[in-house]
Amino acid sequence: MQEFVLLDDKKIEKAVTTLEEQYKDAKYYLDFNGPLQLLVAAILSAQTRDTVVNSLTTTLFTKYSKLDDFADAKTSELIQYIKKVSFADNKAKNIIECCRIIREHYNGEVPDKMKDLISLPGIGRKTANTILINAFGIVEGIPVDTWVIKLSYRIGLTKSKKPEEIEEDLKREIDKKYWKNIAYVLKEHGYKICKSSEPRCDICPINKICPKNGI
Repeated sequence: MQEFVLLDDKKIEKAVTTLEEQYKDAKYYLDFNGPLQLLVAAILSAQTRDTVVNSLTTTLFTKYSKLDDFADAKTSELIQYIKKVSFADNKAKNIIECCRIIREHYNGEVPDKMKDLISLPGIGRKTANTILINAFGIVEGIPVDTWVIKLSYRIGLTKSKKPEEIEEDLKREIDKKYWKNIAYVLKEHGYKICKSSEPRCDICPINKICPKNGI
């Protein structure tokens, strides 16, 4: 079995700055307008491709344009607009309950604090970080999705495969100016070069310093 290699501080900085330059146009991948739409789209995106979510939210947000529309919706009706996503029934229930709680406890405004967001049904740290960064411009953490888990380990940014531990490792090792975009940079790198089954190490910009853990 290949021995795991953790990059040292200088190599981590080099890897991150190189990838940030390579994917300087990388950005959050879901379509939304405002905190409410982002909250709904982010809930829908769990274990579902972003292209699937984006394909249905235009119609969804036309039908359900306000918080009250979601809060007062019937699960059976909402499901008809989101049935392409995985676990549509649970997600519909979570969206409705989220909006009811926001209406009752947050004056109808999506909260902008981590502790409040993660108290809502269907919202974990990844989604909360996503909302804080992209809806409010508040950067206090890093969204850790499947690509971040896979590539952070493979590149040697962390030895953990647990999302919360990975987030803490990345926050400790990576300059805060990169926190806002590093998740989307890693996702782009995964899509284009560092693929799950057949990574293209021959064209990778960090090939010489990447330890290729798990490959």
